[in-house]
Amino acid sequence: MDSARELVLPTDGESTDFETGSLFFIGNATVILRYAGFTILTDPNFLHQGEHVHLGYGVRSARRTNPALELENLPPIDAIVLSHMHEDHFDRVVEQKLDRELPIVTTRHAAAKLRKKGFKAVQALHTWETLNIVKGDARLRISAMPGIHGPGILGALLPPMMGSILDFETSRANRFRLYISGDTLVHKDFPQIPQRYPDIDLALIHLGGTRVYGILVTMDAKQGVKAIQILAPHTAIPIHFNDYTVMKSPIEDFMQAVVAAGLEDRVRYLKHGDTYTFEAPTTV
Repeated sequence: MDSARELVLPTDGESTDFETGSLFFIGNATVILRYAGFTILTDPNFLHQGEHVHLGYGVRSARRTNPALELENLPPIDAIVLSHMHEDHFDRVVEQKLDRELPIVTTRHAAAKLRKKGFKAVQALHTWETLNIVKGDARLRISAMPGIHGPGILGALLPPMMGSILDFETSRANRFRLYISGDTLVHKDFPQIPQRYPDIDLALIHLGGTRVYGILVTMDAKQGVKAIQILAPHTAIPIHFNDYTVMKSPIEDFMQAVVAAGLEDRVRYLKHGDTYTFEAPTTV
């Protein structure tokens, strides 16, 4: 991690707030994270209800919901974290309208495709590799986590994906650690994540129980609970549910599984357009 690449962003001259941050849920896997002077967008998807995405191999899916915010109304974004190159995570509207100079942190597979589409500031990561982003007196370390989008042969046919750890730091301490699962299933390497990156403050868990040809390719309720038990975050927020017709595990099933597992005190739920405000742990 010491040899990680570094990206330096311009500052706005305002003092940096390391005490509180917020998470705004746009829909599907798209959130706006604001903390330590950074504004980060994840998996941008701004299609509307009734519009279709193409997931490859003849599979299409209709969106059931609308985004809580339009692409044109986004605040200034410092960087995008993209888990993989599927149209429900980077859609045709985003491809047409997104600023080509905006840094996008993603897999090498997605990076190659984005560069061909004219995006100039793509940052590709291998699993466990880290990119440092510096803005004033704050540092954001984005590290690629292992992920598997599907079992066996199907997994090999789907786009490679990554989870992400976002570590927000000052020169003196690590202030806040966020995990984003991406469209992974729980897999054999999953326990390595909390072993290498313990004390996760907040985890965003992609659910939905998405099925392709009847085969599970994103976590359902049972796997989502298992992921929380393995990661042991202080707080977990489910996202990526109920938005597309390929999602077969409703959020209500996850809520019941959370209660059955006795994890109610660790899980918070957001509707489209909700904001979750958090406080960073107090440093010693």
